[in-house]
Amino acid sequence: MFAICLLMVVVPHVLASDILIKGGTVVNAEREELADVLIKNGVIEDVHAQLTAPAEATIINAEGKYVVPGGIDPHTHLSFPSITGKDTHETFLSGQSAALAGGTTMHLDFALPVDGDLEAGIKRHDQKSELAVMDYSYHVPITKWSEKVSSQMAAIVGKGINSFKFFMAYKGALMVGDELLLDGMQRCKQLGALAMVHGENGDAIALAQKTTFESGITGPEGHSISRPSYLEGEATGRAIKLARVTRTPLYVVHVMSKEAAEEIVKGRATGQKVWGEVVAGAISLTDQKCWDPDFKIAAAHMISPPLRNKDHQMALRRALAGGHLHLVGTDHCGWNSTQKAVGRHDFRLIPNGIHGIEERLHVMWETLVNTGLIKPSDFVRLSSTEAAKVFNLYPRKGIIAAGSDADIAIIDPNKQHVLSARTHHSALDTSVYEGMHIKGKVVTTISQGKVVWDNDKLSVEPGSGRFIRRQPFAPHIYTGVKEQEANWMSEEFPYGPVPVKRKGDKAEGRDEL
Repeated sequence: MFAICLLMVVVPHVLASDILIKGGTVVNAEREELADVLIKNGVIEDVHAQLTAPAEATIINAEGKYVVPGGIDPHTHLSFPSITGKDTHETFLSGQSAALAGGTTMHLDFALPVDGDLEAGIKRHDQKSELAVMDYSYHVPITKWSEKVSSQMAAIVGKGINSFKFFMAYKGALMVGDELLLDGMQRCKQLGALAMVHGENGDAIALAQKTTFESGITGPEGHSISRPSYLEGEATGRAIKLARVTRTPLYVVHVMSKEAAEEIVKGRATGQKVWGEVVAGAISLTDQKCWDPDFKIAAAHMISPPLRNKDHQMALRRALAGGHLHLVGTDHCGWNSTQKAVGRHDFRLIPNGIHGIEERLHVMWETLVNTGLIKPSDFVRLSSTEAAKVFNLYPRKGIIAAGSDADIAIIDPNKQHVLSARTHHSALDTSVYEGMHIKGKVVTTISQGKVVWDNDKLSVEPGSGRFIRRQPFAPHIYTGVKEQEANWMSEEFPYGPVPVKRKGDKAEGRDEL
């Protein structure tokens, strides 16, 4: 039985009441200020000092606390199917409940195609999300290419999904080659969608996995050994160069290494529109636990690309602080210990994935804010605002302002707590963050204008979740793309107009003599 059963209150359908948050420090990505926040009908109505509470409004005292936009996790896998056909133990109900307990009020999940059929994959995911308790949207992976897939991409964009993912790893399952990646990037640009890549060299990893296993290394440590950081760097750099050829904006998911981060920095230095996502585990954990003698602990830490050593961890923290990487997700993929045990004697069979949808904001606060690397306003940008802008949810999401959705987290910066599987709200029986001490806790979460987490208690309504449509051509992504495409040739080859006219070329209507 998982912890959520002990702490979750299922409430009947109720309308959002007026709420006044008083006396807190309201933090947005651009600034912070002492102000009150008035919420009516699920929307923020006013942000100003000394607001008057409407009659019968719920008043929340936020003195000494930070009032921040609800977190947006750009990378999750709830009810995710494995190659064996079984889903992750973490469902939409349990995973979203955990998210709300950690201050995240919106997430973007991956709707995996059914044998390459994109629309069938979305239909399957819609069925799995029927008990959703918060706002969500989808990314759609592209695993095969055909005229049907290209046509389906257009239809899907019309339904409010503006991002497609391409796996450069998982040979024989999800991996795509460069030709498909190029076709997919061009189609994304035509549709105003965002191309996303999992950057690892799948061919090289398949070989390394085989040689590692055949050498007698069969446990979880073999996972890290067979997926070195330079293969992540190589694939990330290749994807960025292919995006340069097609002049397509690119989003690199779960950057786990210095090498991959450096490739993103180099790409942006040429003027490319490239974004790098880091996951909470990468800035708080290392791969050391994959060598733990307890298989259950070691397997729990397996994620692809794998966790890296302390040098990579610190480099990623500094890259986020310096603006070289741009937002933090989780890649939350909740396999329990029983599911991971299928690979007890072959690391290649262990389902990949760690959790973090509940812990993300706390881990970010501890590793980035409490260490002095970033300010609370940077925290908001990395945890919410940038994702809202990248995926065209802004300013509906990602900001505390009049007219925005009333999705808010209140953080007590002085409250200390310890992360543990015994107290988390995930369905999982382990925690990769077990025993981590945190100073700073989400004490209240407001979602859709309703208090869903307060005083360590959840109040959620299964089925109240909303699929949020996202329009194509996000300004944050696509502004300037047409101009870059029109000017790139003259900038790289400033030698005159093309095609060059030469003596002996065919003139209009006749051959030159």
